[in-house]
Amino acid sequence: MIVIENCSVATVDAAGTEYTSGHVTIDDGRIISVGKGPAEPGGTRIDGTGCLATPGLVNTHHHLYQWVTRGLATDSTLFEWLTELYPVWARIDAEVVGAAARAGLGWLALSGCTTSTDHHYVFPRRAGDLLGAEIEAAQQIGLRFHPTRGSMDRGRSAGGLPPDEVVEDVDAILADTDAAISRFHDPSPESMLRVGIAPCSPFTVSTELLAGARELASARGVRLHTHLAETLDEEEFCLATHGSTPVEYLDSLGWLGPDVWLAHCVHPSEAGIKRLGATRTGIAHCPSSNARLGAGIAPVRALLEAGAPVGLGVDGAASQESGMLADELRQALYVARLRGGPTELHTRQALAMATIGGARCLGREAEIGSLEVGKLADVALWRLDGLGHADIIDPVAALVLGPPAPLELLTVHGRTVVRGGELRTAEPDRLASEARAAHLRLSKDAP
Repeated sequence: MIVIENCSVATVDAAGTEYTSGHVTIDDGRIISVGKGPAEPGGTRIDGTGCLATPGLVNTHHHLYQWVTRGLATDSTLFEWLTELYPVWARIDAEVVGAAARAGLGWLALSGCTTSTDHHYVFPRRAGDLLGAEIEAAQQIGLRFHPTRGSMDRGRSAGGLPPDEVVEDVDAILADTDAAISRFHDPSPESMLRVGIAPCSPFTVSTELLAGARELASARGVRLHTHLAETLDEEEFCLATHGSTPVEYLDSLGWLGPDVWLAHCVHPSEAGIKRLGATRTGIAHCPSSNARLGAGIAPVRALLEAGAPVGLGVDGAASQESGMLADELRQALYVARLRGGPTELHTRQALAMATIGGARCLGREAEIGSLEVGKLADVALWRLDGLGHADIIDPVAALVLGPPAPLELLTVHGRTVVRGGELRTAEPDRLASEARAAHLRLSKDAP
């Protein structure tokens, strides 16, 4: 049993319960007590004086393989960026993906993340077991993992954006996806690994693939994910190709609903926002990536008010080199206020998106995303008594608006992953060395 005590606690439960000085008790991978003041005697005690306990953060959108292709196409739009990077990604293999995933997931853990998704959609021929490589990495780092078997079947010869050498046949995609679900997906309530289905985007996949993915997801009981309405270029593509907006196009294929979450949604129409809310379709808001690519600012407040679950994502590291999920709380707040003024989004709404909002996107709000008795013990303990935070009396404001807070403790299912700001499940220097070697190998292999 682990007892975290003498800390501020933001439970992020439905009532927004907080304690100025409270405790969280963990036993057998679950939270057995959370409340005001000290806990009952017993267990391993962790003094949280000067700290804030929150639920572990939930990352709802990532492309881990991109960790080893950061710093490229730094002044490009999305389509320009993709055009430059697709040929590089065409050379990835299982060794590269494993190194990238270990580094990216280790860095996420150090920024308070306990659950992460991944959208892997580049499968070059003869590249090896790419999905297996990143799943092995997540098991090593110790994060709860929701990888998705992504895909692309619309290459340049078919009017799409990616080169033909990185697209696959629809039947092969669906067969491999079905096999990945059988091999990896664990639907149990304490699951550390759940697989989703994620065709890449409307401009890289066919209608046939989207329809087949929807049918397979329903048959296997797994979630659906894709990029949507990220840029105005995508809207123009959908209008020209399908005669509808991106939201309308997905809706026509049965792709809106509570078992779907969509990345970005920067440019939905007012009608699209209402439809996303009415269908309870989840949104992965990626403010730093959208800013890096100049894609725009997602209408987060309108989406929340419409009833859509909204979580936060760091997005692929090649379009958001920082990769720190904790930073996205501040970024989400800032860009929302740039769009709508100082009351557009509040600090506690930002924390909620990063925790329970992300859990809702993944269909796991009953298990993670808040500090409540019976939930899985995914807990972040942030140190806020140092020079950068000590005079910000409101601990949630300190976490969201202050500089990156040192992470005193991170537990996933009760297992310690970070302690005293140090990753305990892997050696960061080794992760960095492996990632750099993978980057240099891709650069060396460049034509």
